Amino acid sequence: MKKLFNITLLLLAAVFILSCRNGDDDIPEDIHEHDEIGRVVLTLTNKANATDVQTVNVIGGVADSHLHLHQGDTYIAALDFQIKHNDHYDSSDEIIEEKDHHFITFSPADADIKVIRAADDIVRTDGQRLGMKTEWTITSVTSTGKMNIKLIHEPTSVNQNYPSASNQLGQTVGGESDVDITVETH
Repeated sequence: MKKLFNITLLLLAAVFILSCRNGDDDIPEDIHEHDEIGRVVLTLTNKANATDVQTVNVIGGVADSHLHLHQGDTYIAALDFQIKHNDHYDSSDEIIEEKDHHFITFSPADADIKVIRAADDIVRTDGQRLGMKTEWTITSVTSTGKMNIKLIHEPTSVNQNYPSASNQLGQTVGGESDVDITVETH
């Protein structure tokens, strides 16, 4: 009788343990694991006047200011993608560490801005420059000018020389936008 009781107790324990599974196996694994970018800091420095520095913070897709660009000037543009941790933001090295999984594109609207990827920009293993550091030459801007910047994750292919080697706005095939921001350029 005691043996039957022990076997019954063991079977009940096994049924209880198996029924307590939390179903984690039913949830698909996130194949795009990374911290979410909470803020993008765009800093432009005038090549002819190093004291002319402009910074725009974009949080949740909203820019805290706009850029004052002058026709004929060239600016060094630097992007900093930041992750929110509690009540502050920290620069993320993830984009640089995973450079072959990312690419940045630029798209001006109502402004003639030529973009060249800087010589000291991050270079992917395919030889394409990532776009973290660029030079913007301003041919013309209007009161409604804008610059759209996208950080594409896992593009199938990239072309830094789109539309040309003298205007490297960049182009991708495939992938998804990790960041899609627009900054006003007046």
